[in-house]
Amino acid sequence: MTNYLLKFHPQPLYFRIPQATFPRLSSSFNLFPKLPSQSSPLSFSKTPQCFKISSLSKVEPSVFFDEEGEREGPSDGSIVEFEDLAPNGVVYRKTLRLVECSMFAAVTGLVYFLSNSLAIENYFGCFFSLPIVISSMRWGVACGRKQLVATVMLLFVLSGPVKAINYLLTHGITGFTMGALWRSGVDWKVSIPLCTLARAIGLVGYVLTTSFLIRENILGLITINIHASLSYIFAAVGINLIPSMNFIYSLFGTLVVLNSASFVFLLHLLYSVFLTRMGMKTSLRLPRWLEKAI
Repeated sequence: MTNYLLKFHPQPLYFRIPQATFPRLSSSFNLFPKLPSQSSPLSFSKTPQCFKISSLSKVEPSVFFDEEGEREGPSDGSIVEFEDLAPNGVVYRKTLRLVECSMFAAVTGLVYFLSNSLAIENYFGCFFSLPIVISSMRWGVACGRKQLVATVMLLFVLSGPVKAINYLLTHGITGFTMGALWRSGVDWKVSIPLCTLARAIGLVGYVLTTSFLIRENILGLITINIHASLSYIFAAVGINLIPSMNFIYSLFGTLVVLNSASFVFLLHLLYSVFLTRMGMKTSLRLPRWLEKAI
């Protein structure tokens, strides 16, 4: 019986894969390895099966714009816009404001803490409001308010709530009021009375807070001592008069206002000289006599 050799000749299969993310391969590779040639009743053609893979597509990098840009995504020939870091740039000024206010708050809190610990607060009391005034003049009233809050919180951590409240009432309110008024361009005829009122309220609040903490009526002790002193003076002079408590309270309030007014006036003079030396004279509204003297 005649043996017939059956030969199969399969057609080569081609598969085309579109753009993909596979790594680049050679243009063709053998799917089926070559079989050793042996005499067999069935013979297959040695034509390799090939897959043709197209080259990878070029992926363009995405370009993201900041708030000024209104779109995101790739674009041909687009320029990445960076925020200006020049001395007049927005980012530079925001960073400078943050660093400056933080340093002022840290220095003020540390100096106040050390002066209270060493009992030399009376020698540096006129300088505790200066950083708040400088920040308000340079960066605005909001910056001065933030610095005041930061200083109070720092003192709260370092010394406790008592020292923090004392600084807020005796120096913080006065400095913030002065900085806000000077920033608004208010004349001294208005700023001195308002700062005096803020200082007086702070002193009275300080006395009441201390009275509450030590469980002693300090305000009552002050008025009683004033009453006793006036009675002794009237008796020594020969005036047969006993002052009433309403008169004592009025006298006490007058003394507090006079003390606050003199202190605020000295702060106006001192801070005007400091800010003028710092090159901020154009931002100040000084009286004519002081401007000529400086």
